[in-house]
Amino acid sequence: MALQLRISGLHHEVLKQHLLPADGREAVAVALCGRYNSGGNKILMVHDLTLIPHNECYTREWDLLCWPTERIIPYFERISKTDLAILKIHSHPGGYEKFSNVDDKSDHEFFDSVFGWTTNNEPHVSAVMLPEGKIFGRFFFNDLHHEPIDNVSIVGDIIHHYKKKNSHIIDEFAMRTIQAFGEKTYQALKSMTVGVVGCSGTGSPLIEQLVRLGIGKIVLIDPDTVEFKNLNRILHTTIESAKNHAPKVDVIAKAIKSIGLGTEVIPFQTNLYDSIDSLQSLIACDAVFGCMDSVDGRHLLNQLCSFYLIPYFDLGVKLEADGNGGVEKICATVHYIQPGKSSLLTRGQYTMEDVRAAGQYRRNPGEYENLRKEAYIKNVNVNNPAVISVNMQIASHAINEFLNRIHPYKCDHPSQYAAGTIDITEGYIVNVAESDFETDPYLRKKIGRGDIVPFIEMPELS
Repeated sequence: MALQLRISGLHHEVLKQHLLPADGREAVAVALCGRYNSGGNKILMVHDLTLIPHNECYTREWDLLCWPTERIIPYFERISKTDLAILKIHSHPGGYEKFSNVDDKSDHEFFDSVFGWTTNNEPHVSAVMLPEGKIFGRFFFNDLHHEPIDNVSIVGDIIHHYKKKNSHIIDEFAMRTIQAFGEKTYQALKSMTVGVVGCSGTGSPLIEQLVRLGIGKIVLIDPDTVEFKNLNRILHTTIESAKNHAPKVDVIAKAIKSIGLGTEVIPFQTNLYDSIDSLQSLIACDAVFGCMDSVDGRHLLNQLCSFYLIPYFDLGVKLEADGNGGVEKICATVHYIQPGKSSLLTRGQYTMEDVRAAGQYRRNPGEYENLRKEAYIKNVNVNNPAVISVNMQIASHAINEFLNRIHPYKCDHPSQYAAGTIDITEGYIVNVAESDFETDPYLRKKIGRGDIVPFIEMPELS
């Protein structure tokens, strides 16, 4: 069983300010958490946060804390009616990296009370924040035994993973990666699971780079088979792949295994809207890449990653025709979407009318036969003119943005790279900061909500 706690960067920053005050004394907060239970994974995700005011605590010392629970009575009432969980998190200003005897006694009393309110036997969680913002913790079960958290994920401008120490053997192929980004980054990559939706033009070169960087596990999702028109851009496809109509995910999965660098691969030949199993696999991922041009698919991923606190990288290529059979403009954009802030919708990438139209196209392609190509290329009635050089450039840009989130290496803070557009025809890159985008008010309320009916509030998926 894998135990994980996820916190948005938004909530982590609030916790850090509250739990680590200038007076150097302990502080406490309580959160309501959504759940994800599937395939041996138990993930709790911070959904709502209540800070216990410092002046309301009975005792606050650098190693001792006593506080009233009146403020969180509404949380107790909610867990009595739903499957939500409770997180109690306090600080160790002195940097003590274990639960103390006082913590043990306090947690036992607190969670004994918590389980008195609940109607199920699912676990809750206790955690500690250290001075630099690092978090460790433990899950409490209904018999009040506890087990350590395997992974605490912070999904913000920077993606942090605080995992139980599990060093991997340094493979010879990884030495160049370590020289560029450090052993810590390589170890992080080796322990990560990444989902890639869309295994065609941008997806296949992105997957290739993830594998060569040493990613631990990769989930592939794509419903299509290889066609002759794909051979100019999908890595590892052949004439035989096209003749046999081989599933794209199977061709790429076979290639990953033959490379032999240890990446585990889980392929799904399916559309996102047709397979709850593929969505469940994405929820367990540490990051998701969207490499598709369907508006409804991009919208689904944005919503899924908000409900389950997953960092989302959205890749898109746009070509504008000159009306005479040629191409006038080529540009490509990588969006980094983090829970609780802006979304693809508030960034103006599409409207809800577009989402509804795309859904109709998916369900009735005869009625909306031009929708997909109009979203990809304007003023021309030909198949999408995807080109491997363009796709590889945007895939590389996305991977470098991903690396910058787990190992910041650029001159500016990662928050300055919420979206990056490469204008290939003009030869420049435009970066837009997260602060320049509008927060999505709907998804802000849904961060970390986790399992719910209907699934991520999209009835079609239930």
